[in-house]
Amino acid sequence: MDAGQPGASDAQQLEDIRRAFDARAATYDESRMHREVAAAVADFVDLTDVDDVLDVATGTGLMLRALARLSPAIALTGVDVAPAMLEVARRHLPEATFVEADAALVPLADASTDLITCVTALHAIPNTAAALAEWHRLLRPLGRVVSATFVAEGRRGPLQRNHLYPADHRPFETRERLAETVARHGFAITRSMLWSDEVDTLLIAEWLPAPR
Repeated sequence: MDAGQPGASDAQQLEDIRRAFDARAATYDESRMHREVAAAVADFVDLTDVDDVLDVATGTGLMLRALARLSPAIALTGVDVAPAMLEVARRHLPEATFVEADAALVPLADASTDLITCVTALHAIPNTAAALAEWHRLLRPLGRVVSATFVAEGRRGPLQRNHLYPADHRPFETRERLAETVARHGFAITRSMLWSDEVDTLLIAEWLPAPR
């Protein structure tokens, strides 16, 4: 971990995340970077044959709002551990479904979604292996994941330097490291791009379940 208490339990890490993001809920949407990243990821996503989208660590629903503007007919679901963030999301996107849940324990049926998005959040998920196993369960055949992660040397915003919760960017901070990480859990990167606002730089990537 690059912040937080080493060895903290998953439950304690989730509580730290919940407190940190509940405290930011009222002002989170003021971040131009988060708004622009959501729009960039929405433009990157291939929505062909996508009927259901699950946004993991949805926060205030910026990612789902961006997708809704592009394709209003898609069914949208967001999960997050921070209830105050979800309250904001519901106000802005009442037609979507928002659920308070851990990324590794999502209360949805097997093979229930075509696309999972996870934007600027992988570094904070306490148990990546459990989360990615859960995403395998949730994806339909031909389903895919799209992530946005901060690249090495590309985290210069103040909130990236001073996490109030445990975080580990290293497995996701280059295309090569992300590819190695997801490959260990049965995914393969199919395409990617870099996005920058001249302060932070992010890697946007699409992954598919690898053939078995």
